[in-house]
Amino acid sequence: MDQKTWQVEQFERQRPQLQAVAYRMLGSVTEAEDAVQETWLRLNRSHGDGIANVGGWLTTVVGRVCIDMLRSRRSRREELVGSWMPEPIVSVDERLDPEQEALLADAVGIALLVVLESLTPSERLAFVLHDMFAVPFSEIAPIVDRTPDATRQLASRARRRVRGAAPAPDADVRKQREVVDAFLAATRTGDFDALVALLDPDVVYRADGGPAAGRELRGVDAVSSYVLTNGPRFAPYCTPALVNGGAGFVVKRPTGQRAVAGLTVVGGRITEIDLIIDPEKLRAIELRD
Repeated sequence: MDQKTWQVEQFERQRPQLQAVAYRMLGSVTEAEDAVQETWLRLNRSHGDGIANVGGWLTTVVGRVCIDMLRSRRSRREELVGSWMPEPIVSVDERLDPEQEALLADAVGIALLVVLESLTPSERLAFVLHDMFAVPFSEIAPIVDRTPDATRQLASRARRRVRGAAPAPDADVRKQREVVDAFLAATRTGDFDALVALLDPDVVYRADGGPAAGRELRGVDAVSSYVLTNGPRFAPYCTPALVNGGAGFVVKRPTGQRAVAGLTVVGGRITEIDLIIDPEKLRAIELRD
């Protein structure tokens, strides 16, 4: 086997993990694909010279690429108003292809990606690589220009933020679906009491479009009022779906307007509703008529 063929085979073997790392770092399938492509170009330019551990080398490179992309994103944050939500991974028929399954391993839900977006690039990398992919701090440290102990502290800070803001959803997706179905039914009929019974007292609603774009609604009173005021005209066009591995729904109106909602269900109640309307985030998603 020549060097080029070996290089291609090694890269393709690592591609699913590289894509998964990049998606967790960037919250965008499109940007993750760009990061993986840049990683391939760097491997190609290196000719494989002196690379003893190809998997580790590629993970390090994709991490560096993602940090650069996150820093660039932050420097132009003012251009991204209304587009801060992640790009969702959606399956209307509840079946995921192998690439989607790799992206969704370990249940990287919309709510978790929103919290990760609030971290610094270095905190995010330390948390993603160590907590999600078991990369040792000694290997992460050079990427973030810190000592292993300082890198451990980065991950620890990130972990506390994640645990406090993104509790783990209920494991049974079927039970999640029952809650989401009941939510849609209450929204369609305007049943205030039924809706309130489904919402956690501290429920959070976020959206990247519509009247609540760019801000959070918190608490059962604010969220239920908003949902019952704005939801009934959309509810008839909602179809249940898997959104980042959890229960959610897609909206496709006759006007062509589309949206994707990821709902986090904890203890049988909805703790977060994340609505993605931005067409750029939905352009790669096929929604059933």
